[in-house]
Amino acid sequence: MSNWQKSDWRNKPRVQMPEYTDAASLNGVETQLSKYPPLVFAGEATRLKAELARASRGEAFLLQGGDCAESFAEFSADAIRDTFKVMLQMAMVLTYGAKVPVVKVGRMAGQFAKPRSAPTEVQDGLELPSYRGDIINELEFTPEARIPNPNKMLQAYTQAAATLNLLRAFSTGGYADVHEVHGWTLGFTENEKAERYRDLANRISDTLDFMRAAGVDSDRAHTLQTVDFYTSHEALLLEYEEALCRRDSISGKWLAGSGHMIWIGDRTRQPDGAHVEFCRGVMNPIGLKCGPTTTADDLKVLMQKLNPENEAGRLTLIARFGAGSVGDHLPRLIKAVQEEGANVVWSCDAMHGNTIKSSTGYKTRPFESVLREVREFFAIHKAEGTIPGGVHFEMTGQNVTECTGGVHALSDEDLSDRYHTACDPRLNASQSLELAFLVAEELSNRHQPAPDAAKAG
Repeated sequence: MSNWQKSDWRNKPRVQMPEYTDAASLNGVETQLSKYPPLVFAGEATRLKAELARASRGEAFLLQGGDCAESFAEFSADAIRDTFKVMLQMAMVLTYGAKVPVVKVGRMAGQFAKPRSAPTEVQDGLELPSYRGDIINELEFTPEARIPNPNKMLQAYTQAAATLNLLRAFSTGGYADVHEVHGWTLGFTENEKAERYRDLANRISDTLDFMRAAGVDSDRAHTLQTVDFYTSHEALLLEYEEALCRRDSISGKWLAGSGHMIWIGDRTRQPDGAHVEFCRGVMNPIGLKCGPTTTADDLKVLMQKLNPENEAGRLTLIARFGAGSVGDHLPRLIKAVQEEGANVVWSCDAMHGNTIKSSTGYKTRPFESVLREVREFFAIHKAEGTIPGGVHFEMTGQNVTECTGGVHALSDEDLSDRYHTACDPRLNASQSLELAFLVAEELSNRHQPAPDAAKAG
């Protein structure tokens, strides 16, 4: 990759990116950002890649989750803490079910830009550019708010840096103590509606009690008090990505300094497009969203471009088809990967194919549809003899009402209570943890005989 330059993407077709009207202002922001320290470091990205390599072999499991789009207005220490807390709870339950370490990757500290299905939207007869995330423009439906503003990149950097600072403190400062995390989870299972998960929670308690009796407790084992927690986001706004791209002084390789892992969306995965061009040249682990329109030929080209050395842990394929459609698409993509002998992590994004409009007019995702897609994902991998390496959820630690269903049986009528997302509906804390218990059941069944994948779900 010695001939790759971080600005090469500018010579490629670009989609889902804003057209800035003030070139001088944009250049000034890019120059300023290019002088700022990177948000993450090469050693961290390398460590994550090694952990993902284990997930590709079934020796670890990837949990990737967080906001659909981070907000400037909703930014707070409590919100970061709550999402981190739920992810730790989910990871503990998944670790017990999978019997392997869980790689924890947040959609945090950089998930500010969003692709949109249309470049404009209409309200009350007024047509304006679509809201593309706080790093680009504003949610308020006015002509001024919807003008792309490059200065927002500086605010995004500042918020990402503060978020990472707090996450690093939480990860190593005792907040992640395994016994504390499990105590929070027991609180969830005390709810009579969550009774079915109590047995698994009690088995985890017994395991921790045994470890303590054997002398393996938080006071003696540093690993029970700390966690490795990584950040990720969709690398959509390439001016921001290029400005934070740095050459590692030790390896000489280029690092996307904006986050540990970056991914390419289903709308920006054109093999000859700008986003693939940028991502192919950085050393970070790369995610690639694979939707129903992903062809086997395109996938083969993309795997070659993004991982020419076939490095384990480098490429995560994030499948997002929708409940009921996994069997139509995942087997053919698995076959393409096998034909190439490619090293990949298979992860299931059970959110993006299951968005519907509720009877009350809110965009939502039924919990049962999310769960069904996860179960279909596991069943097909079992039938194909391949490894389901992870899950990818849009979620929050806050008690929002954006997805229906779950133990509290949220209905369409409940959505208006606390519907806070600026873009896509997220699982709340209770739904996220419940899903972790259900995925843990799938993971614990991985070694049982394969069912008929066509009947999955």
